[in-house]
Amino acid sequence: MGNPHVLVIPYPSQGHVIPMMKLSQCLVKQGCRITFVNTEYNHKQLMNASAMKDGTGNGIRLVSVSDVLESSEERKQPEKVMKAIMQVMPQKVEELIDQVNESDDEEIACVLADYNVGWALEIADKKGIRRAAFRPNAATLMVLVLSIQKLIGDGIIDKDGTPTKKQMIKLSPNMPAMNTADFMWTCTGNMNLQKTIFKNTITNTRAMKLTNWLLCNSAYDLEPAAFTMAPEILPIGPIFAGNPPGDSAGNFWAEDFTCLKWLDQQPPQSVIYVAFGSSTFLEQTQFHELALGLELSNRPFLWVVRPGITYAVDDAYPKGFRHRVGGRGKIVDWAPQLKILDHPSVACFIIHCGWNSTMAALSKGGPLLCWNYIVDQFHNESYICDTWKVGLRLNRDERGIITPEEIKTKVEELVGNGKYSASALGLKELVMSSIKEGGSSYNNLMNFILWLKS
Repeated sequence: MGNPHVLVIPYPSQGHVIPMMKLSQCLVKQGCRITFVNTEYNHKQLMNASAMKDGTGNGIRLVSVSDVLESSEERKQPEKVMKAIMQVMPQKVEELIDQVNESDDEEIACVLADYNVGWALEIADKKGIRRAAFRPNAATLMVLVLSIQKLIGDGIIDKDGTPTKKQMIKLSPNMPAMNTADFMWTCTGNMNLQKTIFKNTITNTRAMKLTNWLLCNSAYDLEPAAFTMAPEILPIGPIFAGNPPGDSAGNFWAEDFTCLKWLDQQPPQSVIYVAFGSSTFLEQTQFHELALGLELSNRPFLWVVRPGITYAVDDAYPKGFRHRVGGRGKIVDWAPQLKILDHPSVACFIIHCGWNSTMAALSKGGPLLCWNYIVDQFHNESYICDTWKVGLRLNRDERGIITPEEIKTKVEELVGNGKYSASALGLKELVMSSIKEGGSSYNNLMNFILWLKS
């Protein structure tokens, strides 16, 4: 087929767009042509933050479709967002496919879709286009959704996904235990949203039967039991490690590179790096406690405070905080995370346990302090702390708050005990070997590209 034209369709959120963009870059390096589909809203964010312009010239063409959500307030309502993704976007994407295939441009050879937009695979199947799916999360999350019918049959959840009781279960003897209250659809605390997520999960899982490939951003050595349970899932990660450290393609916010010069001025292995990804929200009390914890640690810190991470309309920080920490603390809106994790001055990473950040951290070999929030982050934390032993949990008090004293104590334990750094460096070697030529992730990706070109 020569240079196949691949239509890439991520789920429209930052944590899904970035890994899909990284995978697209990998495909371009191997001679593929990419048309990358965002919603109009996300497309504008990406264009404002990125130097990619429209993607022309690097093998990636960036296009957009409407999701009919017109206000930022609507986008804060998960049920409206999911309804738009499942009911509005399919028609717009189908129209886009027809436009591309009817133009003078090369026809689409394959639709590569995020698992969470299974309708894209149905459209491709209807039009006779080859299909592949990508899961940017851990394989364990995919094993969970593939186990739903068994969980219902065993009486662990009912038919709308509600746990029959709160309990710890194992999907297999060698996988970390899961709390039924932390399943990806049950941890929202909103029953209507739970039902919507569960219904969409069932629909997307059914669509996976139409795919020729099911890829994920993981490695066999990270989740061996999960891949044993579902051998159809093929790991190709960590895909971040195969891209240039300074490559920011796919970000919705502009990265602040001044933090790198600040890091250059800090002693080796001294800085606490704090970043909670693109969707974590902190109540004002918890935001204050985190700030006071960083102050109490008496260490230099680099803190990524994304716009919208708290609802504060004025100064969100404790009174006098910025003055007291002075030059010891650097606060930015968004940061070049891979470069930061690679910097010799960074001692540890306070992480929300999102899979993208987890994979980036594992590829750099630093210890982690876990501050989970939602969806798969509870399961990822179990891997980090209990299986891989490269980090520690931050525990909440009776109010559900992580206190300054807890932050200070756990930072001292994590940085002061060399076993966590040693485990992280050992895991880094395993993970990085998977993407080297001849490694398992490398081979899976190359086999996928050979299929694309066949």
